[in-house]
Amino acid sequence: MSDPVSARKQPYVVKLERGDYYWCACGRSARQPYCDGSHRGTLFSPVKIAQADVGQAVLCGCKRSRNKPFCDGSHTKL
Repeated sequence: MSDPVSARKQPYVVKLERGDYYWCACGRSARQPYCDGSHRGTLFSPVKIAQADVGQAVLCGCKRSRNKPFCDGSHTKL
């Protein structure tokens, strides 16, 4: 598996509390947009988000952003 699975063709708008989160890079997680370990056996690794403050984030759902884990609009080209 060299290309990620597009979990969906739009971003996830999420509220993040303080702490660490792991964004799913492979697209296989059942807990989108967060990692559940489904990447095991692939070339993908989750991307750590270290959230210092409470706030909103726009996380990539198509898994093709050049600014991972954040959406850069790449889904509009799929």
